[in-house]
Amino acid sequence: MLKTEFEFRLPKGYVDEDGNLHTDGVMRLATAADELLPMKDPRVRQNEAYLSVILLSRVVTRLGSLAMVTTMVIEGLFAADFAYLQDLYQRINSQGSDAFKVACPKCDHAFEVGGKPPIGES
Repeated sequence: MLKTEFEFRLPKGYVDEDGNLHTDGVMRLATAADELLPMKDPRVRQNEAYLSVILLSRVVTRLGSLAMVTTMVIEGLFAADFAYLQDLYQRINSQGSDAFKVACPKCDHAFEVGGKPPIGES
């Protein structure tokens, strides 16, 4: 089954207007519309870098107890959190997965790790 939602924890967290810290969230896979529709937005036409803000506001479906994740929320993120979400977006939406399954040689516990497997291994 295809995994379409990914939980995350921001390195620093978003601080809302009431001073509440929001760190845990969910990002979903992007659709073609998520990537195409923001190109029509005048903010993107004026500044291409704003595309990331709009994309993240569309695919981050939950952040802490916030009712909605808007462009204002994404704009208010610390730089480290913004970079973290951009990286997560790239990893989950890239063709194929950079994660692969491995098992502990001592206890045989299976888990996923990032990166590509060594040549000849899957």
